[in-house]
Amino acid sequence: MSEVSRRAFVAGVGAMAMGGSVGAAQEGGRPNVLWIVSEDNNPFLGCYGNRLVRTPNLDGLAREGFLYERCFSQAPVCAPSRFTLITGVYATSCGPAHHMRAAGKIPGWMRGFGAYLREAGYYCTNNAKTDYNGPIKMKDAWDESSKNAHWRNRPKGRPFFAVFNHEVTHESCLFPQNRGKYRAVKEPVDPAKVELPKYHPDTAEFRRDWADYLDQMSRLDEQVGKLLKQLEEDGLAEDTIVFYYGDNGGILPRSKRFCYDSGLRVPLIVRFGKKCEQLAPGAKGGRVEGPVSFVDFAPTVLSLAGVEVPKYMEGHAFLGKGAEMQRYAFGFRGRMDERYDMVRTVRDKGYRYVRNYLPHLIYGQHVQYMFNMRSMKAWEKLNQAGKLVGAQRIFWGEKPAEELYDLERDPSEVENLAGRVEYGEKLEEMRRANEEQILRTRDNGFVPEGSELEGYESARDDRAYPLKRIMEVANVATEREAGNVQRLVGWMGDENECVRYWAVMGCVMLRAKAGGAKAGLIGRLADESGAVRVAAAEGLCWIGEVEKGLSALSALLVKAKNPWTRLQAANAMQELGAMARPALSAIEQAQSDPTDYVKRAIGYTAAVLKGEAVKEAE
Repeated sequence: MSEVSRRAFVAGVGAMAMGGSVGAAQEGGRPNVLWIVSEDNNPFLGCYGNRLVRTPNLDGLAREGFLYERCFSQAPVCAPSRFTLITGVYATSCGPAHHMRAAGKIPGWMRGFGAYLREAGYYCTNNAKTDYNGPIKMKDAWDESSKNAHWRNRPKGRPFFAVFNHEVTHESCLFPQNRGKYRAVKEPVDPAKVELPKYHPDTAEFRRDWADYLDQMSRLDEQVGKLLKQLEEDGLAEDTIVFYYGDNGGILPRSKRFCYDSGLRVPLIVRFGKKCEQLAPGAKGGRVEGPVSFVDFAPTVLSLAGVEVPKYMEGHAFLGKGAEMQRYAFGFRGRMDERYDMVRTVRDKGYRYVRNYLPHLIYGQHVQYMFNMRSMKAWEKLNQAGKLVGAQRIFWGEKPAEELYDLERDPSEVENLAGRVEYGEKLEEMRRANEEQILRTRDNGFVPEGSELEGYESARDDRAYPLKRIMEVANVATEREAGNVQRLVGWMGDENECVRYWAVMGCVMLRAKAGGAKAGLIGRLADESGAVRVAAAEGLCWIGEVEKGLSALSALLVKAKNPWTRLQAANAMQELGAMARPALSAIEQAQSDPTDYVKRAIGYTAAVLKGEAVKEAE
């Protein structure tokens, strides 16, 4: 069939569940499960309608299985999303796992879901990414996790769960220094035929990067074909359920790291072997509307294997016993390498809602790794020269507090409908869905990084983390209304660190309009929280108290014991721009900081202040 509706999907699963064990289980076994993962790619495949790429193996997999039209990673970057994949829990529930390259604070009983499969008799292997953004016990989750891990190493007769990660599509493939690593494809994509999204300027750099990226899809397809051939050679294809998916969107500018379909939508194809096909949601070749997301993957595999899904998991199986499709897919953006941000997003079949909790920060913050790309540098240079038009300029400006997009009409997500009266009902629906998700999962995003309040268990203590009250302050802060200053000042004296932090951040967002908060901001320079002190110092600079603010900020930048406080200070210096020039001595001293992210952040600020950043972008 050409499409699997939600109703037919659920009905099919229900029939399977009532019939008991089916497929491979009828012959005394359990289905093997193979995950084939590619890094950093949207569904740019022939089976998803891309006419420029050559992906015969993946197209064949889709014909033999099911193609998911709307599958989403939880974060637009790998490590936070991989935390969700391995645990079945949102990274935002286990701060600071929602930040890039962090260590989520999880309770001792939370396990990588492979552990439950192993206890049920499965042989579990991972080849070979393990940056789970949390202290997952490798020996508990995997029989083997290495470049040599393979189902072929399992004891005879054991069912397997195997993961293979392919890096050929990773962001770094477009860095100039890596272009010689890949052999030519038979039919390279012609840059002139590439269709650019509305937000990308039409330049040679963008067309070349797009074409090269699409060529990587063909190289990936070859690798997938070899792995599928091994499965056939071993006589295991009929006993195996194959998942192919991308680990996050990307990689062209404004895709990876950003909460749009370009950063979150990934391909997902699931093929059921002949002996497992009754576990499928319908006839092969189907297209499932979704949405589904990574938080659902662990419960789904456990369900297909006949293993009970732990109650703490926050996802829902979309295949197997008890399967159910969800109305929304939720996503988030936290710290991306050295740059802080806080974005939450909700996606249904047709619309995307984006909530920006730090709207004063521009979309295109300078992330050193991201700016290795030729097209990224070209885009920045065009912006600096004032040569961008229309939607191409949005990336270099501050963000609205809310965004709403109709994906059918606006696949580039550049026409924000949040302020239109006719979309008010839809906006309210998705705003409510976002707030309910935050409360349900005890979202740690409102906790400044480095605080003792971060973590799964800490965030579930409402006395320590009064989330509803904190959200109220954050919502007022992001209104950026001068009339809210006295309310914000009142909250600055609260006993809770997060309330104080968002009250002060509200003044940072107001910038020069927060003059009435001067006394309150000065008082917060002695706050026990380093994050609050950083925000207060920055806020003072914006209202004209530059000497006082920079003095405090410089001390925090070079002397704070908490590396995240130093990073927050480095980011504040970057935001202040030329105003930070009197602190150049402290900025230069911080360039020898032992924390790489601090060095990256403050190094760029130093380059800007010295007039060297333009050279870096050449």
